[in-house]
Amino acid sequence: MKPIEIKPGIYWVGVNDQTTDLFEGLWPIKETGVSYNSYLIMDEKKAIIDLIKPIKTEEYLLGLASLVSLEEIDYIIVNHLEPDHAGLLMTFSRLAPQAKFIGSAKAVEMLPRFLKVKETARLEAVSDGEILNLGQKKLQFFSTPFVHWPETMMTYEPETKVLFSCDAFGGYGAIQGRIFDDEVQALEFYEEEALRYYVNIVANYSQRVIAAIAKLRDVPVEIIAPSHGLIWRKNPRRIIELYQKWAQYASGPVEKGITLVYGSMYGFTESMVGAVARGVARTGLGCHIFDGARTNVSYILPSLWTMEGVIIGAPTYEVKLFPPLAAVLEMARHKRVFGRKAAYFGTYGWSGGGLKDFLRLAESLRWNVTHTFEIQGMPGPEELSRAEKWGEEFASSLLKP
Repeated sequence: MKPIEIKPGIYWVGVNDQTTDLFEGLWPIKETGVSYNSYLIMDEKKAIIDLIKPIKTEEYLLGLASLVSLEEIDYIIVNHLEPDHAGLLMTFSRLAPQAKFIGSAKAVEMLPRFLKVKETARLEAVSDGEILNLGQKKLQFFSTPFVHWPETMMTYEPETKVLFSCDAFGGYGAIQGRIFDDEVQALEFYEEEALRYYVNIVANYSQRVIAAIAKLRDVPVEIIAPSHGLIWRKNPRRIIELYQKWAQYASGPVEKGITLVYGSMYGFTESMVGAVARGVARTGLGCHIFDGARTNVSYILPSLWTMEGVIIGAPTYEVKLFPPLAAVLEMARHKRVFGRKAAYFGTYGWSGGGLKDFLRLAESLRWNVTHTFEIQGMPGPEELSRAEKWGEEFASSLLKP
C-alpha cells in the first residue's frame, strides 16, 4: 500500500503481512493477516514512529522514499523493541546514519544487547512527559511499562491530538486498503480480532493497561494510531473502552455465558457435547463450543477470558486429562484466566483419572468446580438424558444471584 495521510504532515507508512502463519511464532494469523503500522511525521525535523518487522522491507523503504529521503530522517522513535516494531533498526543505522534513536531509558539500556545497536552516541533516552520539538509539531512521550514490555512507551502529537499507542489498542487483521475505523465495512471483525490480540498478547498485563488508560485520561485524543490494526479516528473512545473492559475482566466481573471446550478420542465424549449444550440452551445462556484438540488455543482464550462459566468435556488418557485439553488449561493459567465457575464431564475406559487431573488444574486456576459427571465407556440414552439435565443445572447455577 502507498503511504496514507492521517493528519496534515502525518502519514501511515506501514505494511500488511498476509504470509506469516504465526504471530510471535505462536498465534495463528494465516487467515486474518496483521499490519505493521509505522508513521512518518514531516516537519522541520522529520521523525519515524515505529518501524516494521523485517518483512516487505523493499515495499516499506519505497513507501518512505516517495515522501522523504532517508538521509533527511532526524529521529526514529522506538516505542517498543520487539522485532515487529524495531527489527529494521540495524538497517536504518546504516541507511539513515544521521538519525537519532529515541526511546525510554529502559529501551536505550536494552538496545545494544537486544538488537545489537552499538552506536550508543545515537541513542537518546527520553523521560516520562518529555517533549521533543520538530518545528510546528511536537512529540510528547508517556512511559507505559509492561504494555506489554518493560521499556514500552507511547508517543503523542499535541497539535493534531494523535496518540501513537504502540501495542495498546491494537489488533490482528491486515488492513485491506482502508486503514480507518470509519472506512471499513466489517468493523465487528476488527473488534473481534482486537479481543483475540488482547487476550493472546496483552492480557497478562491487564493492570498495567488500566493504569496506562488512567494516566492518559486527561490527554485529548482525536486519533488512536496503534502499531497493529485499524487507526481509530471516528470513534477513538470505542477501542479505549473495549480495552478498559477487557482489562477489567482480569480481576472483576465478566460476562454471563459458558465456554465449552471438549476433546474426544473415539467419539464417546463428543456424543455428550450436544446433550450438554441442549441443557445449557434451555436456560437461555450463551455457549461457545470448541474442539480443544483441533482449535488453536488462540481462538479459545477470548471466550475463556470474557465468559463466567467453563465446561470441560474430556476422556481420561493414561490416567490423566486428555492432553489437548490439559494444554488448553495450562495456557489459560499462563494467561491468568482465574476465578471462573467450572464443570467437568467425561468418559473413561478401564480406569478414571481425567477428573482428578482436571480438578488439580482447576485448583491452580482458582476455578470453582461445582458440577462433575463421568461415565465408563460409551454413553447410552440414559446417560445422554442425564448429561442434558446436568448441563441445564450447571447453566442455571450461573444465573442465580
